[in-house]
This record gives sequence, C-alpha cells and structure tokens, in this order.
Amino acid sequence: MKYCKEITNRIKNKSLLERIKTPEEAAMLFEDGMVIGASGFTPTGYPKVVPVAVAERVKNGEKMKFYLQTGASIGSEFDELWSKNQMLYMRLPYQTNSTLRKAINSNETDYTDMHLSHTPRMIKTGVLPQPDIAILEVVAITEEGYLVPPAAIGNAATFAECAKQIILEVNVAASELLTGMADIYIMDSPPHSKPIMITHPSDRIGSTVIKCDLNKISAIVISDKRDSTRALKKADVVSEQISAHIVDFLKNEVKACRMPENLNPLQSGVGSVANAVFEGLGKSDFKGMTCYTEVVQDAMLDLIRMGKIDIVSATSISPSPEAYIAFEKDIEFFRDKIILRPQEISNNPEVARRLGLIAINTALEFDIYGNVNSTHVRGSRMMNGIGGSGDFARNAALTIFACPSAAKEGTVSAVVPMVSHVDHTEHDVMVVVTEYGLADLRGLAPRKRAELIIEKCVHPDFKDYLRNYYNEACEKTGGHTPHILEKALVSPVSSV
Repeated sequence: MKYCKEITNRIKNKSLLERIKTPEEAAMLFEDGMVIGASGFTPTGYPKVVPVAVAERVKNGEKMKFYLQTGASIGSEFDELWSKNQMLYMRLPYQTNSTLRKAINSNETDYTDMHLSHTPRMIKTGVLPQPDIAILEVVAITEEGYLVPPAAIGNAATFAECAKQIILEVNVAASELLTGMADIYIMDSPPHSKPIMITHPSDRIGSTVIKCDLNKISAIVISDKRDSTRALKKADVVSEQISAHIVDFLKNEVKACRMPENLNPLQSGVGSVANAVFEGLGKSDFKGMTCYTEVVQDAMLDLIRMGKIDIVSATSISPSPEAYIAFEKDIEFFRDKIILRPQEISNNPEVARRLGLIAINTALEFDIYGNVNSTHVRGSRMMNGIGGSGDFARNAALTIFACPSAAKEGTVSAVVPMVSHVDHTEHDVMVVVTEYGLADLRGLAPRKRAELIIEKCVHPDFKDYLRNYYNEACEKTGGHTPHILEKALVSPVSSV
C-alpha cells in the first residue's frame, strides 16, 4: 500500500507502515475491563481519535468500562466522552473535567487522587495494574522505531515500558520541530535506583526519544487533531495583588541573602493565579531565572522571550490556545530553552530538594495554623486532585500556597479555623498568601502562626469571626494548637 509523503516522513521505520489502521480498526483491540494508559499531561500530547472510536462502540450498544491511567488531566476525548458514556470504572491520578468530576462525586467512577511522582513507580513495580493497552500520541517514529513525543511527556515512557500492547497516534498536526526537546530518562526500580544527576534545570541526562519494543505495537493511527489547551482568565485585581505580595517577599529574601539575585529555580502550579505570579515576575527586576516545574504556561513563555527566564524544565507545554500557536511559530527559538521530561523526573522529590526550589501552588482553603486543602470542597466533594503540589511542597526550599481570601463571590472565607480536608500539613507549608497579605510561617509555633495569618491574610469581613474563634479556643481548650472541635469545621460565612 502506498502512503503520502507526509506519513512516510513521520514514520521512518518502514516495517511499521503495515501496522497503520483506521481509528475504528484500532478501537476493536479494546475489551471490557481493560486497563488503559494514555499519554499526555494537561490537554497536551494526548490521543484524540482512538478514544472517540472506542466511545462509538459503546454508543452503538456494546458494554465496556475501563480503568484509565494518565499523566494528569487530558482532553475531553477521554475524560468528557468516556464519562458521559459511563465507560470509566476507575481513573487516576488527576483530572479537571466537570463531567468526570460529577461521576466521581456520585460514586459512579472510582478515583484515586495521587502524588504525580508516585504513579509511574507504582505502575512499574506492579502496585498499580500495568496497562493492557497504552495509547500514545507521537510526533514521529524514527528509523529505529523510537517514539518522538509531542509537547507533553507525562507517563508516556512508563506506559511504553509496561503495557502489554501499544497503539500509536501519529499526529501530523503537531510540529516535527518538537523533535529534540524531550529528555527521557528511565529510573531503575528500588532498591537499585541510582541518583538522578540533575544539578541545574538545564541538565540533560537522557534520550530525546522514547524507546519501546516494536513487537508491542499493535496499531498505528494517523491523527490531525490539535491539542485542546485551555484559555486562561486574564489576571484580575485579586491575582495581581497576590502576585505583588509574592514578588515583594522574594525581593526581601534576596536582600536577606537567603537567595541569589536570580532566585532559586521556580516551580509553579497551573491556572490563572499561577500565571499572574509569573506576570508579576516579568514586571520585576528579576532576570536570569530558571524553572523546574510541571507545566509551561503563557507568562512563562513570555518571560523566556523577554530574556528574564533562561531555561525551563517541565513535563508539558500547555499555554492558552493563542499562546500555543505563537509558541509553535517560535519553536526554533525555544528549542534550547525548554526541556521536557517524564513526570517521574519533573516531579521527583530528590531533584526538588537538591535544586532548592521555590514552589508556588494554589489552595482551595487554608486554616489559621497553615494546613492546606487543595482538593475537596466542604471536605467531601473532589474538585481536581492534588496533582504535583505535594511532590514539591514537602521538598522545596521555599513552599508558598496562594488563594483568594474568599470564595462564592466573597460570601465564604477561604481562611478557616480548620480545613475540611488536609492535603498539605502545617509542617510542609512555609508561606500563605491572599490578596490582603502574606504570612511567613517559617519557624513559628502554632499560636504565632494563627495570629499572623489572621492579621495578614484574612478578608476584613471574616477577621472578627476568626479572632473570636481563636481567642475562645485559647481560653476554653488551650494546648499547643487550640481548637474547639465542635466549631472548628464551620466555615466563616459573611452576613453581607
């Protein structure tokens, strides 16, 4: 069979051309109950045509449910479509889709919320089931049969190693200029793990391709679907104020000689607040900065263009749609400034500790003693998941959690007496910040933490409530960390 030049240029190993199938043919490899591993991290670099074809089988009356493993959140072709058609009996380790979230919270789909650095190791060692099928999006296949990954790595290398069979989606809409941006390093399993020899975010220690057993490749499907990256909300007054507090704090850290003038390497969560923090850094005098993080967003790309950030190490490039188009036009410029790694390396606690990261992540709420809830609304309903924040929070040199001081249009305080769900204990949280101020909790006893957080971070509408709660707890209960348990989980609500 003859193939067009575009396809033969992408699939350089000619023996694999005979394995090209339609999405519908590849979908016939799926059976009820299978464990599926899908590449991608955020809505970047994930398979887009095979999951739709599998869903069509279910729409046409077949009964199939799957256990889906990914790197993190991926596109609607999986989480939205498969949830809508009740095709997921298990999902891990992270998601952001509203339809899937409803299925999780109604107990239709089991969900394991995990530290992202833990997932690949648990799959490799068999603690978690290894995939029956790995679906991996690739930019190209080399003459040796190696896989050139797209703009996200996630757990693709782990799935390629551990899956019983592999389906490749060769995405001709993804730029071949991404070739060479990856740094794929595969860790040995304990007790034979070796040190990860990264001492600077720019260090390359692996290969630019993912190696896999060609005998595992059951199907190759051609795709031309673009990533469905998410738009970011423009920075509002609240996020700009949070950013300003963080930037001022970092300036003072430099003045106090606790950090170099170009700062320690930066890690940032995803979302509008995180993006606003980097916009603030772009307006500051900081330059020569580096990042060792998970995801590259709009402002990070802008700071590279401005010459303020020299190098970014991540596992995914996931800016807004407009910024992604601009990135593709400038890939040659970014080639030696962005390194994409498997998430077991990008999120590795060993590297985070060695590099002395500044970890900046967002919270849903935090309490007066510095415990942080990143995942659950009112303690019971899952929002998205812990993601990589825990990987970095415990191991960074400086851990910062930020959130607006109030939620629900200002009617509910995001600073509470006791968080309704604990993702990051007070032992891992060094700094908390809202639009009203920043509290440096390092070295403070619990009561001093509470007094500082109430003074610096709480919305004015809720200060009296939290002061009264804390004072009453000190008088009636006392102790090292005073609480009135029957009142502790009552969130402050504004009467305005």
